[in-house]
Amino acid sequence: MAKYSSKINKIRTFALSLIFIGFIVMYVGIFFRTSPIIMTIFMILGLLFIIASTVVYFWIGMLSTKTIQVICPNCGKTTKMLGKVDMCMYCREPLTLDPKLEGKEFDEKYNKRSYNK
Repeated sequence: MAKYSSKINKIRTFALSLIFIGFIVMYVGIFFRTSPIIMTIFMILGLLFIIASTVVYFWIGMLSTKTIQVICPNCGKTTKMLGKVDMCMYCREPLTLDPKLEGKEFDEKYNKRSYNK
């Protein structure tokens, strides 16, 4: 069985990883102190990763304002859903808004447009 998580949490994890990648790239630049041009390239590249992370965080923040909030039947907490199927952000319970998908095995392919046709 595949490990699923909430789409919002996946995107937030990706944005957090961009920050760490940016710091690691900047740290690698310190090893080239003897060559200021190479060091500057690594520092700017690391900064671009951190800026990309900021853009992704802003994007998911705007996207999460347009989500549908539902109460999870398993844990009772309010969670946000993106698409027809998603997981609870807290207990990872499969959730759906489509009555045709109720009772079916959870699969993220239900959110793809190619599946809907």
